[in-house]
Amino acid sequence: MRKTVIAIGLIALLGCSSAYYGTMEQLGYHKRDLMVNRVESARDAQEEAKEEFESALEKFSSVLQFDGGKLEDKYDQLKSAYDRSNARAETVRDRIESVEDVAEALFEEWEEELNEYANASLRRSSARKLRHTKRQYSQLINAMRRAESKMDPVLTAFHDQVLYLKHNLNAKAIASLQTELGSVEAEVASLIRDMEASIKEADAFIGAMEKE
Repeated sequence: MRKTVIAIGLIALLGCSSAYYGTMEQLGYHKRDLMVNRVESARDAQEEAKEEFESALEKFSSVLQFDGGKLEDKYDQLKSAYDRSNARAETVRDRIESVEDVAEALFEEWEEELNEYANASLRRSSARKLRHTKRQYSQLINAMRRAESKMDPVLTAFHDQVLYLKHNLNAKAIASLQTELGSVEAEVASLIRDMEASIKEADAFIGAMEKE
């Protein structure tokens, strides 16, 4: 527990990645372990974002089915849903960047340490594992980035709806927005599919890393 508290404090204090990873290693946190932890965090962030986007779409759909009540309340609900989705998306971006950062440090260290082997057979075996891990990582990060790229179009669509409704709180505005529902639903569906694929890749990567 004490190590964890110290490590969390060092995250804020150390600006240089190499210094950070060096300190973490001294505390018993190796890059491989950090990578697994960060992939888990990125996966969890995507799962939470997926749920938030689904919830936001439900809110958007409910506004377009307006059948009475205060439009201001509907606007507030939609604005809150957009803000939560945007915050989740930002968390996903940050977590993916943290995965890329530790992966770069891990692979660089691994490459350098191949030259330290005296035993050629062990060096070849380690090199094969490195290539295999890089391939798995490439599949993972591509899936994560593909899902991430689908977030901005959805957020843009949500933002447009919120902004339009803000300045047009009337039934005519609702009717105008209804024409956009189909395209928004399609974009959200595409995002959800890619997020689920990314989450699946993350689970596979974590499983593979833990077996080795």
